[in-house]
Parts: sequence; structure tokens; C-alpha cells
Amino acid sequence: MTTPMLTLDAETPVSEAARGMLEAGIKSVVVVGEACRPEGIFTSTDAVRVAADEASAAEATVGDYMATDVVTVGPDDSLDAAARRMLDADVSHLPVTDADGDGMGILTTTDLAEALSDAEPVTQSG
Repeated sequence: MTTPMLTLDAETPVSEAARGMLEAGIKSVVVVGEACRPEGIFTSTDAVRVAADEASAAEATVGDYMATDVVTVGPDDSLDAAARRMLDADVSHLPVTDADGDGMGILTTTDLAEALSDAEPVTQSG
């Protein structure tokens, strides 16, 4: 799980979301409502849709393009359960929520790959 997760509200301009994602080196932001409850996810793929629509990134909001069918996992869910949920829902990002539904972090396919990998880090010499 990655913490903290970058969160925005649905009225955030796409340009601001894209800048935040670029600066943080991430591919998604969680759109939250009251009490930090996930209401959507805006991903780098959504940013491509903005460009393809020839929409103004300064005028379009993340709420205009975010996925609203948010699939979540709990902090005690197993990696197997999280991976199955990702595959079943065809998503790459799962907000992690507590018992009250409040966001705690995000689990990504990259996080899963790191957790499942037992390979040593590759180092370059030169």
C-alpha cells in the first residue's frame, strides 16, 4: 500500500491533477468527498482521454473524467484477495479504506508486483 495517497476533490482542474501526478511520480489520484471517502479515481489514462477530446485541461475537472465505480480493499485484506479484486473489476488501483470507508492509502499493481517479487534490486555499475 502506498501512503499517503494523493487526493483531490471532483472540482479540481485536470491541469492541477496532472501536475500533481507528474510531481509525485504516480499514475492516479483518488477523488474524495466528505471524510476522505473515495468517490472516484482519476488516472493517467483519463488524462489521455482529456487530450483526445481536445478539452482544455484548465477548464475540465477530474470529476468530468474520473471513474466513479470505485473498488476498494481493507487494510487487512490479503494480497490474493486484492489481486483477485483488481482482475475481477479490471482496475489497476484500489483505494484502501478503513471500517468507516475513509481512505487510508492506495494499492496499485506496482505495489502488488513489489510485494510478490523476491528478486534482488538491479544495480548498475559504471
